[in-house]
Amino acid sequence: MKTTFYSNGKLLITGEYLVLDGAKALALPTKFGQNLIVENGSNQEIEWKSYNIDEKIWFEDTISFNEIINNVKAETETVKTTLLNILHEAYLLNPAFIENADGYKVTTELTFPKNWGLGTSSTLLNNIAQWTQIDAFTLLKNSFGGSGYDIACAQNDSPVIYRLENNLPIVEPISFHPDFTESIYFVYLNKKQSSKTAVNAYYKNKNIHLAKNIIANNKITDAVIKAKTLKEFAHALENHEIHLSDILELQTIKEKAFPDFDGAIKSLGAWGGDFVMIVSKENPTAYFSSRGYETILSYDEMIL
Repeated sequence: MKTTFYSNGKLLITGEYLVLDGAKALALPTKFGQNLIVENGSNQEIEWKSYNIDEKIWFEDTISFNEIINNVKAETETVKTTLLNILHEAYLLNPAFIENADGYKVTTELTFPKNWGLGTSSTLLNNIAQWTQIDAFTLLKNSFGGSGYDIACAQNDSPVIYRLENNLPIVEPISFHPDFTESIYFVYLNKKQSSKTAVNAYYKNKNIHLAKNIIANNKITDAVIKAKTLKEFAHALENHEIHLSDILELQTIKEKAFPDFDGAIKSLGAWGGDFVMIVSKENPTAYFSSRGYETILSYDEMIL
């Protein structure tokens, strides 16, 4: 028997970093995601293969049930040790998927290049949670950690307002499709940013004005969602960049790399990598292509 699970990728539009401390965030699920296909196997083990969008295997290994049960550690962190930790935490939450099985053949298939940063880990984690019939937010908390907005995107086919309340996820699906989406683009910055590194930097620079910063963030998030015109939308995004720039003590991506660009540029998720959101009356393809950024997607190409 073959069973397929699917999860959406994600983009965090507002609330990066501050979402970890209860701020309101706007997050959009993407048209890109990841499949997980499970078949019956044998020998008390999982034969695992992970494919990139080009159908080439980027990870392949065999994991024994004993390794999962005992969470056998290695001296260095590898793809296998990360996967093993997720499967071990899933086992602790629901031992039946191991105890009642002879083995599995598992295949994962990304529908986007894994260096894009659209949620290779979060889509995998949510798929494993679906397969093992456990709560994905609990699995995230017990394995990777993080705010969980990416899990909310994995599970929802519409934009969401996401926040943590008493460390519990609050997910509010909303209708968000501005009339000016033809002026919104997403550009890949040719490098994948480590979320873990960026989060550590945020905690290092987080100051005593956290409550004040969260209030300011929430007002900006509301302004982004409620914007009726392209000008209002761009202005709200620019305010968000300035606000977070002050908190992180970092230049905005526009100041640092694109100061001559005629339009708004918003970092998404971890600052300094992955995708940025572009708001421009004119198609920005020529501008970014001339600077070596060839991956440019329209709003409708990217967002579910």
